Amino acid sequence: MSRAVEETNRAMLRARDAMDRAYAQPLDIPTLARIAHVSEAHFIRTFRATFGETPHRYLQRRRVERAMYLLLHTGQDVTEICTAVGFGSLGTFSRTFRQIIGESPTDYRKRRTAPVAPVPGCFTKAWTRPSSFG
Repeated sequence: MSRAVEETNRAMLRARDAMDRAYAQPLDIPTLARIAHVSEAHFIRTFRATFGETPHRYLQRRRVERAMYLLLHTGQDVTEICTAVGFGSLGTFSRTFRQIIGESPTDYRKRRTAPVAPVPGCFTKAWTRPSSFG
């Protein structure tokens, strides 16, 4: 790998790492391009060539991934999660979540946190019965 390619990869990784750390903050292309020390147009082209998606799509996906975690592990409502992960609009959040995951945030939460069927009583009794061995 040439030194120029290595420097370009490092610059893109710096920007991607900044997106990973500050995904909930308002991040725009000029800010990310400054972090990478390149022009805005060059940043967008190079980021896409390096990571296979645009910076905007990467940031959206990162935010949705965090929202997925919050939906399953907190009691926050969808609107709170929307703002916590950096979306400014509930409509944009819901639309983006559906595009990436294939279902709405509410449906995602319901489907994954459905109560587990209880263990049949006869099975439980067999395991809690005192043993006749010993």
